[in-house]
This record gives sequence, C-alpha cells and structure tokens, in this order.
Amino acid sequence: MGLRLAACVAALGIATMAASPAAAQKKGGTLRLYHNDNPPSTSLLEESTIASVMPFAAVFNNLVMFDPAKVHESIDTVIPDLAESWSWDPTSTKLTFKLRHGVKWHDGQPFTAKDVQCTWRMLIGKAETQDFKRNPRKVWYTKLKDVSINGDDEATFELTEPQPGLLALLASAFSVVYPCHVPQQVMRTKPVGTGPFKFVEFRRGDQIRLVRNPDYFKKDRPYLDEIAVRTIDSRATRMLAFATGDFDITFPSDVSIPLMKDVKARAPNAICEMTATNTQINLMVNRVNPPFDNADIRHAMSLALDRKAFNTILFEGGARLGGAMLAKPEGEWGMPAEQLSTLTGYGPDTAKNLAEAQAIMQKLGYSDAKPLSIKIQTRNLPTYRDPAVILADQLRKIYIQAELDILDTPRWYSRLQRKDYTIGLNITGVSVDDPDGNLVENYSCNSERNYTQYCNADVDKLLAAQSRELDKDKRRKIVFDIERLLVEDAARPIILHSSAANCWQPYVRNFHPHDNSQYNNLRFEDVWLDQ
Repeated sequence: MGLRLAACVAALGIATMAASPAAAQKKGGTLRLYHNDNPPSTSLLEESTIASVMPFAAVFNNLVMFDPAKVHESIDTVIPDLAESWSWDPTSTKLTFKLRHGVKWHDGQPFTAKDVQCTWRMLIGKAETQDFKRNPRKVWYTKLKDVSINGDDEATFELTEPQPGLLALLASAFSVVYPCHVPQQVMRTKPVGTGPFKFVEFRRGDQIRLVRNPDYFKKDRPYLDEIAVRTIDSRATRMLAFATGDFDITFPSDVSIPLMKDVKARAPNAICEMTATNTQINLMVNRVNPPFDNADIRHAMSLALDRKAFNTILFEGGARLGGAMLAKPEGEWGMPAEQLSTLTGYGPDTAKNLAEAQAIMQKLGYSDAKPLSIKIQTRNLPTYRDPAVILADQLRKIYIQAELDILDTPRWYSRLQRKDYTIGLNITGVSVDDPDGNLVENYSCNSERNYTQYCNADVDKLLAAQSRELDKDKRRKIVFDIERLLVEDAARPIILHSSAANCWQPYVRNFHPHDNSQYNNLRFEDVWLDQ
C-alpha cells in the first residue's frame, strides 16, 4: 500500500471507530491500577521506560496513534489523533498534518500548530529554549530539518530524505505533543496535556491520580471518571491483590507464565492473554572499560549464553528467540528461524559454543583458579533480577565470577545514561516495531540510548540505507544484514524476546492488549467498567 493511500485509509479509521455502537457503554467509575515501580518522572519525551508511560500516557495525545482496537500494530493501523489527516508530497520528504481545531490544553490554553513545531524543534535541538535533561529519541529525527506551520491548523515535517517509518514513530507512546507555554521543569512533575485524563497528583512510592478531562475533543470520551494507580513493591502482593479484586488490570508484562496459572487459579473469571511485549532481555557490556574493550572476551560471553535454559526457566519455553528486532511471528522484521540459526551463538549445539568460549577465556589467562571478578548491574524488578541470576550462573562456566548489583529505577536509568557500569542485564523496551525505532535508537553511534557505546561505521551506513528505503522487502534485507553485524560484534547480545500476560477483571470492557508492543495502548480512553 502506497504512503498516500495508506494515509487516506488510516484517516477513515477514526470515523469508523466513532460510528460504532455505544449504547452498551457505561460512563463513570474509577479504573484501579497498580504500579510495580517508581516512575523517574512524568515527562514522556525525556523518559524511556514503561514506568512513566503506563500512568501518564492518558494525560497526552499524539499527532497520530495506533488503533487501540487493532491487536497488531503496523503502519496500516495508524489512525488520526490530534491530526485529522496527513499526506506526503511526491518526493516523500514532506509530511503535512491537518490539525484539529478547538482542542484545548488542560490549563485552558488553545492547542495550535505552534505546539507541534515547538515539540519537535525541542526534540531535534532547534528550539530557542532547550531544557530537556534527556532526549533519548532525538536520533529518531536525524532526517527532520524542521517543522513548518501554516496558520494554527497545519504543520509540515520537512525531511532531508524519505523516512517511511516516520509515521509509526509518531504513533509511539513516546511521541506525545507538548505545550509550548509550559516549562519542562513543570512537565517532569505536573504534566499538562490535551489527553482524556488530567493530572491530579503523583506521590512517589504511593499513588498517582488522573481525572476525566471534561473538555476532551473526542466525543463521549473517556468513559471513566478517574484512574487511580497505587505502587506495590512486592510482585506476590500485587498478584494477590489483583486476584482478590483490589485492582482491575495488571501492570503490563508483570504476569509471567507461571504466575498467570496462579492468578487464574485464584481468580478463575479473570481474563488473561499472553502476548509478546516487544521487550528484549539483553547483555550489556560497556566496551570501553577494560578488560571488556577486548573483543575476544565479549565474543566469549556471547557464546556462553544458553538461551534455551533462559527460556525454560523464565518462560516455560514461551519466549521468542530472535535478533535485535522483535522475533517472529509477531515481529514484522524478525529473521526467519533458518537464518537466525546460522548466527554466532544461536545454533543448537550449546555445548560446542560453551567449549569455544572456555577456550577463548583460557587463552586470555582465566580459569577456575583465576576467575575474572565483575559486578552485574541490573534493575530492582523481578523481570530483571531473575534473568540476571541465570546470567551470572552461565558466565561462571567461562570463569567469570559475577556478583549482582541491584539498583532502583531512577539510579538504574541514571547509570545507563552516564554509561556508568561495566556489565549489565537489561530489558530493552521497544515501543514501535520498526528499525528506526529500535536499531537506530539502540545501535547507532550518536544515539543517547546506545548504552554500550557500540559504534560501527558500516552499521551506521546500513542504518541510514534502510531508513530511507521505501520498498519494505528491500528494507528488510538491509535489516537482516545489520542483524548479522550486530551479532558478530556482540554489540548487545539478545538473550530472548519476552512474553508476558495481561490480566483484567471480567467487567473491564474494550481493553485490547496489543501483540507487538506493551507501550502504545495505555491511554484507557475507550475502556469502560460494566459494573
């Protein structure tokens, strides 16, 4: 489907959604959610974690969004949000949005094209005032020269060359539009948006409250009066509280396969769906810190990974094996199994891989009697800690003696941003299944989220080539070439692509977890409670 035709088809999506029957839908009530952690801040443009997206996505809008009713996200499921429609010029380098008129920010100020221009000028570093503390997705917009405006209701993204993935990036939960008149210091603690819910309070480690926006531009939305989020550190306590009816929906990816069985046993009427989360468990090695500046050690660590053991222990075999892009069948860019098996460390002979890794380490002077002692830093969540324990055990087999260093979320992300670590067990969340939203963000030389400081000029050239390629099949072949280089370089060895369950009470209606991202369907504007 061509870019312009896709835009026209997508623009009809919101009309279809608005025309669906609403007679059975009930207004009112509080959606009760729990949080497993403390959000670093309320500023989605500065954060890279679902810890911020889950409670605060409902405050904001995008220009476009992935259709919440379509389970699989793709360029073809993008529908209007603050934009009424969009169109590409014949060169595919100018993307023009017609904006909704009459939309208001939560503080009553009008939303205009200047807010769109201001937001992306901040993101590309072209704004007159730039006070982001972090800008993790600046690299998404390296082709964006500027955003020009025509009156209050039209904005045009002007690119240096085509970028077919741009529309998908703009639909990400991390691509919200900010108000020009509100300082970033305020957006980090008391965000102002145009979204279905207005921010009320954020008590760190306790609770978050949002209330219905009575002036929301989407007719009859939201149905709920309030969203209340409570922080609970213990996963066992969270699961029990959901099973006994204290909460309506579980936190994304919090319910593992073994825990889902327990939840269903305690609450047989609960609805649970297992999905791919588009999060990947990976080994991070800070390649500028000795001795890990030695490529042989990094190669040995990559060979030592027994992915089948991780999958069996953590997911009962339910996770996906893949490269950097989301694995098949959910992933649109995932390598076929027969190609994946030819990559270093992905073959079925794990004993052979381990023997090769041991030989490399012995040649470097390491042994059981003379191990390499390290600390593995990871985040203080079970989804991080559990695989970190397995990683430490597997590295011990190649004479690496590892001790876990557990960090809370703010310290974890602060360390990553500063590259202040040596070895890390990370779970990288990818909000959009597109190479520009994953490979470019995590592996290009100048990306803020390139936590391992990996830099390969050949990879950067291929990243640029795939980004401008309009033919999806040709683009996919370039992506596969990139995947091979990343594995050969042990850039950030991917262990597994996670699967997890979302569970919700039977009276929660119109909630549709997406099968290739846990990030982009957390606004809850179409959810209602049948109570």
